[in-house]
Amino acid sequence: MNLDKNLGAEELKRFLEREYAKSTPDVAREATDEEEGPSRRRQAALTFNQKPSEIKAYLDRFVIQQDDAKKVLATAICDHYHHIQQCRSSEDCRDYKKQNIVLIGPTGVGKTYLIQNIARLIGVPFVKADATKYSETGYVGGDVEDLIRDLVHQADGDIDLAEYGIVYLDEIDKIATPNTGVGRDVSGHGVQRGLLKLTEETEVPLRAPTDVASQMQAFIEFQSKGRVERQTINTKHILFIVSGAFTGLTEIIKRRIGSKQIGFTGAKTSAEEEHFLFGLVRSNDFLEYGFEAEFIGRLPVVMHLNPLSEDDLFDILKYSEGSLLKQYKKDFLAYGIDLYFTDEGMHGIAGRAVSEQTGARGLMTVCERIFRDYKYTLPDNPEIRELVVTADLVEDPAKRLTELLSCPELFRNRVFSFQLKRFENEFADQHGVHVRFSEDAATRLFQKASASGQTADQCCAELFQGFEHGLALLREAPEEHQFLLEEKDVDNPGQALEGWIRELYRLRNQSGA
Repeated sequence: MNLDKNLGAEELKRFLEREYAKSTPDVAREATDEEEGPSRRRQAALTFNQKPSEIKAYLDRFVIQQDDAKKVLATAICDHYHHIQQCRSSEDCRDYKKQNIVLIGPTGVGKTYLIQNIARLIGVPFVKADATKYSETGYVGGDVEDLIRDLVHQADGDIDLAEYGIVYLDEIDKIATPNTGVGRDVSGHGVQRGLLKLTEETEVPLRAPTDVASQMQAFIEFQSKGRVERQTINTKHILFIVSGAFTGLTEIIKRRIGSKQIGFTGAKTSAEEEHFLFGLVRSNDFLEYGFEAEFIGRLPVVMHLNPLSEDDLFDILKYSEGSLLKQYKKDFLAYGIDLYFTDEGMHGIAGRAVSEQTGARGLMTVCERIFRDYKYTLPDNPEIRELVVTADLVEDPAKRLTELLSCPELFRNRVFSFQLKRFENEFADQHGVHVRFSEDAATRLFQKASASGQTADQCCAELFQGFEHGLALLREAPEEHQFLLEEKDVDNPGQALEGWIRELYRLRNQSGA
């Protein structure tokens, strides 16, 4: 920012207005007549009518496993927002105690993803930050109150909505301050005290005293109004969720309960043992780990998440609505390439991701390693329109890429089979008729599609075009009945349809007799 020292008062004011407009969003504007009363977004967010089972069912669509954590989170979230509704309708809210949450688990097991999806479902603003940001800056910048101000940004300047948001602080274990005999970690201790104040009811100024943009805005307001209005955000109803891997916490638990009493005598704690031990964690264990008693006392809900196995990572790839594979399909489709994954290929990716020891994040690492050269090379080869991720491709991506470049139609037949199977399922859903293609019929269809440059969907759609009335008659067939399309029927589908109808009525007459 280049500021001319010779600027007059008016020029300085206009300069600051321009700089402020460029440097900060409009989060502290005065309410206009149209904005008076609760905003539509706020009303939607606070019309909370979810049940714990409904929240868990929603989370099941995105997060694989972690059933216990989902149940605990869903229950705590419902209690919190139902209580908020009661407080909004009643002035007597003195006994309100927030159910702030501690999540324990290694990286990549879904801690952040769980909270993000909960916030999206409810419709409240959500802020995520790492505790290390504040422990490192400690004395200069990195004010923990910035977490609350960020909620206002996420709420598009709606302070009332921000006061019902969710703050998620990861790597909270990094600000633990164990007494090592060489003094206390003052920075970590100070961050804990700052967070303690936020988890209780306190007023946070919307403008940070050390923020240049806020100072500009205050100057502009003073110039125009002769006074500066002080806006604050109340943290009473803001839900705080903290998480971390808590490396070493199991050793504290083992010392407390006596490892030999529960049969754990090995030097290294296994994943199964960690799962059991984290279930026994108590407040005293957190105190010994290095947390202040007042701070951990404001986090009554404690839940641990389990490491993910190869089968879990496979399920994430195949069944999660947030599957990483959707991103890769879109990436390749941008170049006109259809990307398909076999179960064997997905298992290969999952197996390699386990060895990365970063949970679900390892899936991205493995996929980038596999597809790096494909993304670079295939867009320059317009003849290549399909790519199938098999176990062989995952095992040796370079070899498979060389084969594909020398034979652009390498995967075409297999992709056609995938498309044909998809057509069978969609046809059954649309017409209520279960049609299956024989192997010879599939080969004949592939020949026709290749000659005409059509996809399986286009070729099959033409096959049954104009036979809506006949298909309607076939809907009367039992649900489990399948109609087999042979090779000869591909060139004469009308004759096949007529034969199916005759057979259906013959069977019905026999049954009636």
